[in-house]
Amino acid sequence: MMKLDDAKTDPVAEPVHELSALVVPLLKGVIYQEENPALWSRLLNAQAAVRDYVAVLGLELLLDEAEGYAFLRSRQEEDEEDQPTVPRLVARRQLSYPVSLLLALLRKKLAEFDASGGETRLILSRDEVVELIRIFLPEGSNEAKLIDQV
Repeated sequence: MMKLDDAKTDPVAEPVHELSALVVPLLKGVIYQEENPALWSRLLNAQAAVRDYVAVLGLELLLDEAEGYAFLRSRQEEDEEDQPTVPRLVARRQLSYPVSLLLALLRKKLAEFDASGGETRLILSRDEVVELIRIFLPEGSNEAKLIDQV
């Protein structure tokens, strides 16, 4: 049995601690290069070990070096009937119609923006977002409430 004092001199304890220091922020959410360059650098250096580490949990590391972000998601299973299903890290929730509509419209706007090859960032004002949604909502809907929700 290993004592606490042994962990300081144990060569295996340091890499496990380093991996934990990388995986815990990933479990909490997205890591951005701009927000934490030191953590990002350590993640790039240890990404193979992090992938192996989270694979045990049924997760996969998605890392985009060009855009500067990384996050974890549940691994896509290949319909293996003999394997038990791993519970999802984040429960799926059905979105309401207005939220689904907003996401679809924003995705369409982003695709159009990317196809135009213009600037590097798409920024929409609140009024532009309201106009996108207003077309699809029924005539009798309360516009003031809609603007507040957006």
